Amino acid sequence: MPLAQQLDRRQPLHFIGVGGIGMSAIAGILADRNFTVSGSDPRDNAVLQDLRRRGVRVFREQSAATIAAIRSGTSLAPRVVVSSAVPADNSELQEARRVGLEILHRSDVLAALIAGQDSVAVAGSHGKTTTSTLVASLLHATNNDPTAVIGGIVPAFASNGRNGGGRLLVAEADESDGSLVKFQATLGVITNLELDHTDHYPNLDALIATLQRFGKGCGQLLANRDCPILRRHFQASHWWSTSSPDGVAFAAIADELSGDSTLATFHEQGQPVGQFRLPLPGLHNLSNATAAMAVCRLHGVSFAELRQAVEQLQAPGRRFDFRGDWNGRQVVDDYAHHPSEVDATLAMARLMVSSGRSPLPAPPQRLLAVFQPHRYSRTAEFLEAFARALSQADAVLLAPLYSAGEAPIAGISSETLAAAIRCLRPGLTVDVSASLDELADAVAARSQPGDLVLAMGAGDVNGLWSRLQQRHDPNSLPLVA
Repeated sequence: MPLAQQLDRRQPLHFIGVGGIGMSAIAGILADRNFTVSGSDPRDNAVLQDLRRRGVRVFREQSAATIAAIRSGTSLAPRVVVSSAVPADNSELQEARRVGLEILHRSDVLAALIAGQDSVAVAGSHGKTTTSTLVASLLHATNNDPTAVIGGIVPAFASNGRNGGGRLLVAEADESDGSLVKFQATLGVITNLELDHTDHYPNLDALIATLQRFGKGCGQLLANRDCPILRRHFQASHWWSTSSPDGVAFAAIADELSGDSTLATFHEQGQPVGQFRLPLPGLHNLSNATAAMAVCRLHGVSFAELRQAVEQLQAPGRRFDFRGDWNGRQVVDDYAHHPSEVDATLAMARLMVSSGRSPLPAPPQRLLAVFQPHRYSRTAEFLEAFARALSQADAVLLAPLYSAGEAPIAGISSETLAAAIRCLRPGLTVDVSASLDELADAVAARSQPGDLVLAMGAGDVNGLWSRLQQRHDPNSLPLVA
């Protein structure tokens, strides 16, 4: 029997690590749907406060006592939900196993939600958070009231999860641990594909095979014809492109590229439908938006509605996220942590410098890249590609490598990456800091008014803005608190 038919509102669900970006979205939706939901997380932040307001019981301790508390006073034994981030030696998880509670992976519960209604699942190596955010935002703006489970904060909802009253559910399908093969969506979307997550996939063929299983499990598949790996290895129901309208169901061809927006013509089945202006610069964002518009068109939203809605689109949190002005330097936070993502983000920033147009308060004059390598395995696999991408900047400051729990690999560090960048551009300023506090000091010393300070990485480099304020100027002007 499918898990979707087994979810029972009488049976409580308990999430270990409920404040995580993927776990909190699901927990909140289930609470909104009148499930009894609890969770544990040692942090206390806005996400957890929101969950409490929605009726989720949140424990600060992950311990055996928490398992005893959730078992008390319920006729049906709770199910315990974990993500791949919860280690096997977690004391709360060990106690749940000891007393015989059923353990579900986060992907099992998401698969149940996806199977329970018409759904769109967005996968791919890059752009899946942005694309799923844009799909949900366009559906919301055109009064289609979607449910959304996204791996980032959606500006239209100010949340990563939303329980809508419409017929569609939009979910981000993460490929990092292979669990997306469980998702049987009405429409699957694949943005692009290249090797990543080398801690899980031994080679590109293994990643391709996993995404092929995902695609075949969906009712229909929408894929990016511009990606050579997708074009070669996948059979899609519908293709999209930003390079040519020929031979694809949907295309958006840029008429004008600038640092603050893109003017493009939308095509269906090779025929022009009309122009639209996307307020997110860069060809990668045009591709993401084309996919989102294609999803909406496949679900009956008119182009006239979409053209108006597209003009109001915003990227999810940590995607070129302006943090504030620090002494004339504009500080931006971005999640880019793969060479292709770093390359696309820096190319977009460079367009702002060269065109004199930018969504920032002022067009930047110079580009200072701050990068935190994420995982030893990824850094080792893509060392030269990272060096090539980062060498686009006017100066590069590297944070200590963020291990994400991996054991060190001999000879792989931020210093190794710095050496590779210097080999490509011997005259480029490249500094390596031993800590995030030292990194903030380096930014203060190496930057100048008019700079765009672009902090990139999936670790804790997003704390750069607060460290700059604390250590150098607590009165600098933030855009957000």
